[in-house]
Amino acid sequence: MDATKRERIEAAGFRVGTVSEFLELTPEERELVELRLALSTALKGHRLKERLSQERLARRLNSSQSRVAKMEAGDSSVSIDLLIRALLAAGATRKELAHVIADGAGE
Repeated sequence: MDATKRERIEAAGFRVGTVSEFLELTPEERELVELRLALSTALKGHRLKERLSQERLARRLNSSQSRVAKMEAGDSSVSIDLLIRALLAAGATRKELAHVIADGAGE
């Protein structure tokens, strides 16, 4: 959020906070959400880099295209285990996975 917008919001009597504060997440819950998002973002990026369609990746996973779309969207119904399996099926290495887990997908 840019500083001008933040000042206007605060001047109107509102408090600007984080999503974690709003949802009252513990530090562990916040880290888990960020990990899930990093894995989801990395999956989409890796799939596109490898020029795989969602359908083709789904076939590699014995799953459906709509499930791959949910994985890439960070849907809470998708397990972290499945996200990691999908990244491996898309050709990600263990080293790439370690980077995503340690630093996030886009960093």
